[in-house]
Amino acid sequence: MCGLLRVLLTVIGAILIIDCVTLMAVDKINFGTVLPFLIGVVFVGHGLGAPLITKILAKNPLLRRIWYGLWLAFGLWLASFLIFMYSLQQQIKHSTQDLPPVAAIIVLGSGTVDGKPTPTLASRLDTAAQLIEQQPQALIITSGGVGYERTRSEADIMATYLAQTHDISLDRIYQEGKSTSTEENLAYSQIILEQHGIDKEVPIAIVTSDFHTIRAAAIALHQGYTQPITLASPTPLSIRYNAWFREYFAFGSGWLLQEY
Repeated sequence: MCGLLRVLLTVIGAILIIDCVTLMAVDKINFGTVLPFLIGVVFVGHGLGAPLITKILAKNPLLRRIWYGLWLAFGLWLASFLIFMYSLQQQIKHSTQDLPPVAAIIVLGSGTVDGKPTPTLASRLDTAAQLIEQQPQALIITSGGVGYERTRSEADIMATYLAQTHDISLDRIYQEGKSTSTEENLAYSQIILEQHGIDKEVPIAIVTSDFHTIRAAAIALHQGYTQPITLASPTPLSIRYNAWFREYFAFGSGWLLQEY
């Protein structure tokens, strides 16, 4: 392996390790931090141990073929990941443009702590509040069920946040408090839409985090929303790329589960 590539792998691996360890130290232990951490370890190990690896592979042709096959597989995976990232960037860019008039605004849940929205969910609600102010005619739905060992639904906590933080009357907010996934968020929200005579074929805004826009739109289209318009809320920079990394696998999982 050439010296430049060894140095590059070591540097990239070290950055991945430092980033993930920093996040895991504040209890952000999830797929978006653990897997990049492991990739970083492999990169650093490969960069520092290249001479030894080269000697071992030179003595074992079968092991060498397996080794290069694994790197080929990694390269193909990396290409698919970069394509996903590009598509996500384009979706986010589109989601930040001015929205046309919508019949309803569905805000998707993203977790609560001690009866309050997590920073990610608060960002979604803050983004939704701006649209609510711009389009007061739209029906408002907060969507999220009761979490494990919780007594209040996420939808209720979301509605309270909108009322207390943005002075939006609770009478205007309809709560979908049974869902536990994005698929259920959108499915159960349909019931509220139907109760108010709103067809799924009209423009409906779906407010979610930037990294989640592709999957949310795909699920909505699969469920019969013909004009879903995703509105992206920003993810804090400290966790942004780890969240996007995790979303790549979540999108693949949703495809396997036939959510879209």
